[in-house]
Amino acid sequence: MALLAVHNLTQRFGGLQALTDFNISIADREFVGLIGPNGAGKTTVFNLVSGFYEPTEGSITFDGVPTRGLKPHSVTALGIARTFQNIRLWNNMSVLDNIRLARHHWLGYSLWDALLRTRRFGDAEAGVDKTSWEMLELMELEAYAGEFPKNLPYGLQRRVELARALSVKPRLLLLDEPAAGLNSADVDGLIRVVDWIYSEFGISIWMIEHQMKVVMALCERIVVLNFGRIIAEGSPGQIQADPGVIGAYLGDGML
Repeated sequence: MALLAVHNLTQRFGGLQALTDFNISIADREFVGLIGPNGAGKTTVFNLVSGFYEPTEGSITFDGVPTRGLKPHSVTALGIARTFQNIRLWNNMSVLDNIRLARHHWLGYSLWDALLRTRRFGDAEAGVDKTSWEMLELMELEAYAGEFPKNLPYGLQRRVELARALSVKPRLLLLDEPAAGLNSADVDGLIRVVDWIYSEFGISIWMIEHQMKVVMALCERIVVLNFGRIIAEGSPGQIQADPGVIGAYLGDGML
């Protein structure tokens, strides 16, 4: 059984059809890329899978559980975490609190537990602190625990976002253009970090990315989307040699 199964996904916004009959299966511990020009429908796919949109047609199943109608936090609770093309960190909270807050749905205590500072409250908060510090250490961010994300270089902000996503212990991580806005050195560092995450955490990763250097270095399988439809799917080598992909992206210098 596939970890993620998407069948005949179609999305319309008024008279605009953003996605048409999109199908994909992602296995446990698989790294898949999703590429295509701006406006192809890539982020729409991620918004549907992560619960930000409800599909016009089609179905999404994660580990055998249908996700249609679930809110984003419920989808996350199933085991799907994501990052965004435009970094979405809470800039007036510390790096540590950004990561701690990501786990608030897993705390497991009531308002009364919090008010009365019960043992359940103390144990849950201690567990969140432990996990949060572990993520900071794994991502080499412990020196920035008390800093506001807005004061960090862009590359470090990306790492904070990754740490926050990983803190919820996902089985599937959605990366929406993680190299956006990074310089060449930061891109090289990102490739190393994401490759390490993939091997160390044993999770599936689905990545949207425009920088082919990143896609070709990391992805085992690539899906190509154009005008809301899949036009190719295969290994990096197959995608690079596909005439349809070359024709679609030659003018953009994508490959």
